[in-house]
Amino acid sequence: MSADVTRPPGAAGRRPRFAAIDLGSNTVRLLVVEVGADGGWSVVDQDQAVTRLGEGLAATGRLGEAPMRRTAGVVVEYVRRAERAGADEVAVVATSAVREAANGRQFVARLARSTGRAVAVVSGEDEARLTVHGILRGLAAPPALLLAVDVGGGSTEFVLARDGAVAAVTSLPLGVVPLAERYPFPGRVDWPRYRRMEAEIARRLAEGLPPVVRGAGVDELVGTAGTVTTLGALDLGLATYDPARVQGHRMDRAALERLLARLGGLTVVERGRLPCLEPGRADLIVPGLAIVLAALEVTGARRLVVSDWGLREGILVDAIARAAARGAAPAAGT
Repeated sequence: MSADVTRPPGAAGRRPRFAAIDLGSNTVRLLVVEVGADGGWSVVDQDQAVTRLGEGLAATGRLGEAPMRRTAGVVVEYVRRAERAGADEVAVVATSAVREAANGRQFVARLARSTGRAVAVVSGEDEARLTVHGILRGLAAPPALLLAVDVGGGSTEFVLARDGAVAAVTSLPLGVVPLAERYPFPGRVDWPRYRRMEAEIARRLAEGLPPVVRGAGVDELVGTAGTVTTLGALDLGLATYDPARVQGHRMDRAALERLLARLGGLTVVERGRLPCLEPGRADLIVPGLAIVLAALEVTGARRLVVSDWGLREGILVDAIARAAARGAAPAAGT
């Protein structure tokens, strides 16, 4: 992965600023930070938008024109915002939808022309590695043995880390967007259909996860990305999303089952009206919750710990570390 570097006027003599744009299968996320002398950072700008880039990808193998147009518009806007915020480096990173689509490279080339920025398409393994770096940076006291799950729009990644070092990475083509397309719940949840989806997810996890992940023996599974953070906000009963309260929130299986019963009793329109549940995520939250529950089951973990930090922050950790190696920024603390 490489970041495109710009030195805006007046950059000399001030603290360096870095921007990350996480181009996911469902959501595009922006984060701009200023790095202090101690390697810590403060947020200058952040935002996210649901663009559903992976819409229809599972059926056609290609990115659709409308999803590409929606997503490109947001990426262009976020690059401009990062530049206006004085970002010295802007890293644009695309994940599963782009790397799997037959026309993914053409879309990346289009974005590069529109933004003037290179777009890095990361592998599932690199995506998982960056995600766990972001998670570890956000935890006050990271456990010696960490098992993280990133439930994404087009894929789900599991990362096992020991003493801060990645020990095992698994990326599965199991995402909430194709699941929602194949198992739609526009009305109240049809429970027989849900059980079919649940059985498929359980089978794919059992077949796809290596023994080192299934048998890690962790008591808590750390989850990141939109599904997990939304579940945390719903469980807390937040009227507006508060990352400080969501970060580190714990939910056991009983709490997740209560959320499933609550969400399953609502139509997709009603789900989209819930505080902290974006309308663009209303049809995805039930498949996402099914993945989370299956992940707890297959790993034997008793609780889910919510991490508001993930891939977007990991991209910044990586960019800042590379800049520090060049002498262009303070080393990022962990």
